[in-house]
Amino acid sequence: MVEKKPSGGFSKEELEAMKETLKERSLGDKEGEEAVREKINALPAPDRTMAKRLDAIIRGAAPSLVPKPWYGMPAYATRDGRIICFFQGASKFKARYATLGFSDKAGLDEGNMWPNSYALMKLTGAEEAKIAALVKKAVKG
Repeated sequence: MVEKKPSGGFSKEELEAMKETLKERSLGDKEGEEAVREKINALPAPDRTMAKRLDAIIRGAAPSLVPKPWYGMPAYATRDGRIICFFQGASKFKARYATLGFSDKAGLDEGNMWPNSYALMKLTGAEEAKIAALVKKAVKG
């Protein structure tokens, strides 16, 4: 679990994520792609393995998306910089599962209620196919 400060403020992990996002905002497409590769390679296993696989799935399903770091984690954005989806490793906030999330820019709307994030414990062929379909839908929106 993420430890909260006694004052009720932000945790150490949350503060670090905010600092990282300030640095990330100045990156261009090429720098962003390299930064995502570095972020993925710096993740501990099994987050690193999952992030590498997700990177391949997302880029294969939506080649128009540009990898860019977002709050210190890999994210994928439109050419104009709108984040569509992101990966949050379990290690980021000491969670028991990793997360694949979609921003409000993703076209996943289904009526009045729909999921915008998914807990990931393991990737099998079934999950990979579902993720590819979700990413395609998110981009076509």
